[in-house]
Amino acid sequence: MSLRINDLAPDFTAETTQGPISFYEWLGKDWGILFSHPKDYTPVCTTELGYMARMKPEFDKRGVKIIGLSVDPVDKHAGWARDIGETQGMAPNFPMIGDPTLAVSKAYDMLPAAAGDTSDGRTASDNQTVRNVYVIGPDKKIKLVISYPMTTGRNFDEVLRVVDSLQLTAKHRLATPVNWKPGDDVIIAGSVSNDEAKQLYPQGWKEPKPYIRIVPQPVLT
Repeated sequence: MSLRINDLAPDFTAETTQGPISFYEWLGKDWGILFSHPKDYTPVCTTELGYMARMKPEFDKRGVKIIGLSVDPVDKHAGWARDIGETQGMAPNFPMIGDPTLAVSKAYDMLPAAAGDTSDGRTASDNQTVRNVYVIGPDKKIKLVISYPMTTGRNFDEVLRVVDSLQLTAKHRLATPVNWKPGDDVIIAGSVSNDEAKQLYPQGWKEPKPYIRIVPQPVLT
């Protein structure tokens, strides 16, 4: 069964570049981003890991923990990390999971059960579906899933934008419109009645249609 938004993220134990973890325990009450890679020493993933390392302070500000995954064993990640630092200007500064038994990849439905139980002999092409981004909330539920092909680098600026939207709308009964950026106007959620909206937004709202009620964005804290 494929994982969907609002499904519980599977818990797991794994070896990482920062030691063994139990995922739920590691995540604690924070938000998290898990993003996966089909193999070490792949060129697109090299650029992604360096960029995410540079962006980590922005996620830190938002209380979001970052963790990567590659199907290769942890002892191979160190050499790749050195390459990433040399070519991208910064090596990963977050844990990288080793998934040599493919257990995590299969738990997150990135590989089928028929993939076996070892990364040995598998190429990046064999693992090409291990290219997902998951945003996971403090309730351990999946809030976002994005799958990328191997030939298209991920846009982590967009992931940060989505995190801002998710955190805002988790706190307030709002939705964010197309291409929303922090500071833009937002939409009162459809689950909020007009009577409730008057209590929440006594200053009123713009209403181009009865189902589109636009208000200024509350301050993000």
